[in-house]
This record gives sequence, C-alpha cells and structure tokens, in this order.
Amino acid sequence: MTPGDALRLVAVMVLWAACYPLIAAGLDLAPHVTFAALRAAIAGAVLVALGLALGRRLPAGRAAWGLVAIAGLGATGLGFLGMFHAAEFVAPGIATVVANTQPILAAVLAHAVLGERLGAAGWLGLAAGFAGIALIAWPGLAAGVEGAVLGLGYVMLAAAGVSVGNIAIKRLAGRSDPAMAMGAQLLVGAVALALLAGLTERPAALAWSGEFALVVLTLALFGSALAFWLWAAALRRVPLNRANAFTFLVPILGLAMGAAFYGERLGLPEAAGAALVVAGIALVQRDGGRRLDATPADAPTPRATRPPPPR
Repeated sequence: MTPGDALRLVAVMVLWAACYPLIAAGLDLAPHVTFAALRAAIAGAVLVALGLALGRRLPAGRAAWGLVAIAGLGATGLGFLGMFHAAEFVAPGIATVVANTQPILAAVLAHAVLGERLGAAGWLGLAAGFAGIALIAWPGLAAGVEGAVLGLGYVMLAAAGVSVGNIAIKRLAGRSDPAMAMGAQLLVGAVALALLAGLTERPAALAWSGEFALVVLTLALFGSALAFWLWAAALRRVPLNRANAFTFLVPILGLAMGAAFYGERLGLPEAAGAALVVAGIALVQRDGGRRLDATPADAPTPRATRPPPPR
C-alpha cells in the first residue's frame, strides 16, 4: 500500500465518521427517506458530471452494470436507509460503532465471493465483534429504551448493505473509472430510495431552508461523492480486507464526535463493547487479502522448480 492510498483511506474514514452527526442534524428538517434520496442523487449527479467533464466513460457491459446495481442497492440503498432511520433511535456515536462492524460481515462475504481466507484469528474476531455489539446494545435494552431494538436493527441493515456493496465495488475496481462507477451506483441507489419515499412518505412536504440545504449538500458532496470516489480509487490497488482495516478509525472518531457535539456519556458496557468491536475487526483483518488459492510468501519452493546446484 502506498502512502497515497493510506491517505485516501484515512480521509474516507474521517468523512464517514462525520456523517451521523450531520444526518441527525437534518432529520428534523426533512422526511428520512426523501433526505437519503436527495443526498444520493446530488452526490451521484455531481460525480457523473465531473467524470463527463474529465472525459471519463461510464461502466460498460452487463457484468459491470450488474455490479453497479448491487453496489447501488446495497451500499447506497440499504446503507442510507438504515443509517437515516437508525439516527432517529440510536445516538450518533453508538450508531457509528455498530455500523462499522461491517468489515466482520464483509470478511464472511469476501471468503465466499472473493476467495479470501478467514483463519482462526478471523473467526475469533467474529465472536468478539458480535459480543461487542451485544454489550453496546445492552444498556438500552435493559432500560427498555423505546426504539432501541428497531434502531439497532436499522444499523445492522445498513452494515449488511454496505458489506454487500463493498464486494461489488471491489469487483468494479480496475474495470471502471472510480468517479463514474460510484456516480452511477449512487444514482441507482437514489432511484430506489426515491421510489420508497414516494410509497412511504410525502416528499412534497419537504420545506427547504438554508440549514437543510447546507446539511444535505455537505453530506452529498463530502460524505458521499468525495468519500465514495476516494474509496473506489483506493480499492483499485488495495485488497478489500486491508482497506476495511482502516475502518478501525471510524468508531473512535464517531464516539469522539458523539461526546463532543452531543454530550454522550459512555458507561463501562459501551466502552467495553466498543473495545471488543474494534478488537474483533482487527482480528478478522489479521488475515486480510490472502486468497484461498494463493501460495504463502514463505512457502518452500517446490523441488521441481529449484535451479540445479552450481557445478
């Protein structure tokens, strides 16, 4: 991994960590799914317009567009739907922690779809990650906080969608221009969200204001367009599990933002759960990037391929 790739990934994590407070700020200003659809539509349109201005091409072929559709419905459609609804029930810092268990889910999918090995450390990480989720959720569940189960369900829906979407984005890497591919998948997700908004909300009831415009534009331009572009560009050269390792930063940043801007007070269960989640993700990623059919770097050279000894 080059320093440039590492900087891109760090920038993505900072942008994603800032999304939940911004979503929470806009929830009182617009219907949830309409808000999510606007964010995706603006981000996708900006990326496609920028790509066209730079002379880039849209993805070509059925396979590429199939991956675009999966990424759009998963990372953008389910991801945004879960995040925007969860923010109503779960505090921003906690939501960020739980949502970023997605590398655990992605590791399972990567094992099945991409052929990446999940060793003993990885399975231990899965157990630790799910134990962390239970610890984080426990105070709200024990206190009977209204909507706690529903809110965590929405967060996990987002995590599952993002995990599936990331597999598709990794498959797209190297086949399509990052800006155009990410713009296209954002627009696919925006269409799905707009259809759902039309069925479940009253989009026409949205009252535009300077505050809402600032929130949705910031989320669209920085939390979506720029973040997805940098993420896809990095995945062209970095294995998915190695890139996902950088999401270790997101829970820490999310909790810090929750404490700084929302006055969240984290008790021992939340702190212990967060530590278990981060440790679980770290263990899963310990084997990151190695394929089932790959030969370990330290494997002995087969006898048949060894050069003859010097005479």
